[in-house]
Amino acid sequence: MNSDQVKSGVERAPHRSLLKADGYSDEQIRRPFVGVVNSFNEIAPGHVHLQTIARAVKDGVLAAGGTPMEFNTIGVCDGIAMGHKGMHFSLSSRELIADTIECMVSGHCFDALVFIPNCDKIVPGMLMAALRLNLPCIFVSGGPMLSIGQRDLNSVFEAVGARKAGLIGDGELAEIEGSSCPGCGSCSGMFTANSMNCLTEVLGLGLPGNGTIPAVYGERIRLAKTAGMQVMKLLENNIRPRDIVTEKSFENALTADMALGCSTNSALHLPAIAHEAGISINLHMINEISEKTPNLCHLAPAGHHHMQDLMQAGGISAVLKELLDGGMIDGSCMTVTGKTLGENVAHAKNRDPEVIRPLDRPYTKTGGLAVLFGNLAPNGAIVKRSAVKQEMLVNTGTARCFDSEEEAIAAIYAGKIVPGDVVVIRYEGPSGGPGMREMLSPTSAIVGMKLDTTVALLTDGRFSGASCGAAIGHISPEAAAGGPIAYVKDGDQIAIDIPNYSIKLLVSDEEMEERRRTMKLKEPKPVTGYLKRYARMVSSADRGAIVE
Repeated sequence: MNSDQVKSGVERAPHRSLLKADGYSDEQIRRPFVGVVNSFNEIAPGHVHLQTIARAVKDGVLAAGGTPMEFNTIGVCDGIAMGHKGMHFSLSSRELIADTIECMVSGHCFDALVFIPNCDKIVPGMLMAALRLNLPCIFVSGGPMLSIGQRDLNSVFEAVGARKAGLIGDGELAEIEGSSCPGCGSCSGMFTANSMNCLTEVLGLGLPGNGTIPAVYGERIRLAKTAGMQVMKLLENNIRPRDIVTEKSFENALTADMALGCSTNSALHLPAIAHEAGISINLHMINEISEKTPNLCHLAPAGHHHMQDLMQAGGISAVLKELLDGGMIDGSCMTVTGKTLGENVAHAKNRDPEVIRPLDRPYTKTGGLAVLFGNLAPNGAIVKRSAVKQEMLVNTGTARCFDSEEEAIAAIYAGKIVPGDVVVIRYEGPSGGPGMREMLSPTSAIVGMKLDTTVALLTDGRFSGASCGAAIGHISPEAAAGGPIAYVKDGDQIAIDIPNYSIKLLVSDEEMEERRRTMKLKEPKPVTGYLKRYARMVSSADRGAIVE
């Protein structure tokens, strides 16, 4: 066992002494050490209940003959960090999570691992660590929040825009505020957290149901116990993450992503996760798969369905069964169940063909995401096209430029953005931000003020999975790296053609060269500590904003 390095032989008597100081008996020390990697905290509603999940996991490990040892990771709540300086630390925390798990696991020589993530950056951070360490492991998330009356966190952000526009009063805002997030769990739409938990299931590292069983259901606790027991089988058979996660697994994940209409952030996280496995994913692959994969689900923000609806309709297994029957995914990929993906979903049933549309009646014939290329984004930009209004799929508008999210949101709330404008927010990229802030506040304000059919928003930053409308992010190269977005001027015309994967600044090459000669880039923001190091080492968005 890997743990023999800290517990076997005469030389390890000091190590055993310290373990006994923790209260572990000789019998417990002889058993396999299973690290229970818990992202519990008392801040994020997606994580506030994870002690219960961890207890169930440990019960499962104990029942199967292992010794569970729990330790914690950090976990930033993107919703609470939104719209202020705290958001600089959201995406950047992904690398910290992966690195600190590597430190804890390598320092204490665990034999196997159970990961308990839930919210946005915690899931990919843990997946990155799992593939880097390559120890037998399994994932069990905390599960999604319930939606009551089709409301979710996005409802509150949009209500702020409606209040600023005078469309609702303080009383209605307070009522929406008090009812949209009813309890624990990851926010209830197909936002980033739920996207990544669902894709963990598709990659084969989570049990069926991992992505969709609500946080408050007893079934979630049973799933956690099963995960604790199953990790012992993975250890016994020496099945490791890189045995499960292959190039075909990532192709399956991208295909499911398109069918489900996942968050734009999956275009950052999947390449970063693949990188840890020595697998390359480029943005052109997303378009290739999107072009041949129908969008089968319209979960919030694209539609009115939420995660509980998807679960009741048959969950991710039912979606995968539709895709498998259509020959769109590879069912031979191994999973943590010890069975193939095809075996896992063989008996799945689609119980609601409106929540999960059949292949012959999709919401759209192409996938939920699109990557746009052109002189404004030579290396690509990402949009959740399933959440774009029909009239905005092809659009030409007038640039209104802002060098920070704060400047843009102030202009939107002040009524300075009018139909036909294209809001351009720059210097919010991975390095220039630094940290590539999410822009749920401005996108929700545009929707709440009834401008989403006439106004687009472009940025080298990124969006929440809850963002909807013609919100185009991850523009690469970013402004801080001298990308074309740095040289856009107020009044420029920008042509967006999502069906044809195109985004163009309607300015001549000669004019752009002149601007590069005469316009100075903004000085880097004065940052210290971790952000200073992050800004220096982070890659561009088109490479997953990985740190090298």
